[in-house]
Amino acid sequence: MSPYTAAHEDFRATVRQFVEREIAPHVNDWDEAAERGEYFPRSLYKKAADIGLLAIGYPEAYGGIAADNLYRLIVSEEVAKAGSGGVLASLFSHTIGLPPVVALGSEALKQRIVPEVLAGHKIAALAITEPGGGSDVAAIRTTARLDGGEWVLNGEKVFITSGLRADWITVAVRTGGPGASGLSLIAVPGDAPGLSRTPLRKMGWWSSDTAHLRFDDCRVPHDHLIGEEGAGFRAIMTNFNTERLTLAVGAWAFAKVCYDDALDWARQRKTFGAPLIERQVIRHKLVDMQMKIASCQPWLEQLAQKLDAGDHSPRTVAELCMLKNHTTQTMQFCADQAVQILGGMGFMRGTRVERIYREVKVMMIGGGAEEIMKELAGKQLGI
Repeated sequence: MSPYTAAHEDFRATVRQFVEREIAPHVNDWDEAAERGEYFPRSLYKKAADIGLLAIGYPEAYGGIAADNLYRLIVSEEVAKAGSGGVLASLFSHTIGLPPVVALGSEALKQRIVPEVLAGHKIAALAITEPGGGSDVAAIRTTARLDGGEWVLNGEKVFITSGLRADWITVAVRTGGPGASGLSLIAVPGDAPGLSRTPLRKMGWWSSDTAHLRFDDCRVPHDHLIGEEGAGFRAIMTNFNTERLTLAVGAWAFAKVCYDDALDWARQRKTFGAPLIERQVIRHKLVDMQMKIASCQPWLEQLAQKLDAGDHSPRTVAELCMLKNHTTQTMQFCADQAVQILGGMGFMRGTRVERIYREVKVMMIGGGAEEIMKELAGKQLGI
């Protein structure tokens, strides 16, 4: 039986209408605008907030909407139908930037940051990865030391989604000795003195602003520490669980877009006097795509419900890692087959499958590369 209620489906209809009206007609222009250093408009955050998309699952005390993870699955699935990973990534970058603040931040810090982000007035981002490493979080080198009433940050972060425009950045820093126990999280305002940002040019996610951040004696008030000093590593690991589920949902949804477009093209396109769909080799490609896509959904829904129940057990962490790999491999397969079925049209900019094909690899790398996911899953399973 479907885990979705009538309320879920009513919400889905609202999100679908929003995507069809506010996102889908513009994604090609937003992608091309990246060549000029422009991205999708900041006003989209406010429009998304107005129908509750940004507030899903956050405490009502800060402007959030109490909701289970199935609502978040719906948001990712429906927004993905626009065929733009860049929009999906940056519009919802707060889903990885805000949770540590909500879970560990002081009441004053929560009040300062969370309501304006959920209302679409401010943008939040997360900065973990450094030029010298990504998944090896315990080796972070960016430092923060107390100087009077301020933290002074020095170091670099790279591949930061929404990094150019973020008003609040949750930054992983080293406040103590080597290893995981020396890590902390600090909320850095976008206008903090000593913070500089450089745009990065990418294979995909063009409409998402992605940045290289530099902290040169960047000064932040002492009360911007998120939680206790030295508590950063555990917070980052917990945050990864939700991020990996979100990435898995997005990958599955993009795979479905590829299937839909390939099926539609196969029904319309004629070769040698007959539609492509009448060719056995094409039908088999479509069946293979559907087989992989169908295997993802129940697993996604099951893990979403486990996280709702507070289950962060080793088995659940392992399943999240394996699911991320499974869904991104499904996306990769479906994108490749869709481009093949569309032929020359699949190679043209402006089609959904061309854009998704370019964006496969970032999904397989972001949030933990495929190889790291296998290693982590093996450790959690005792293999």
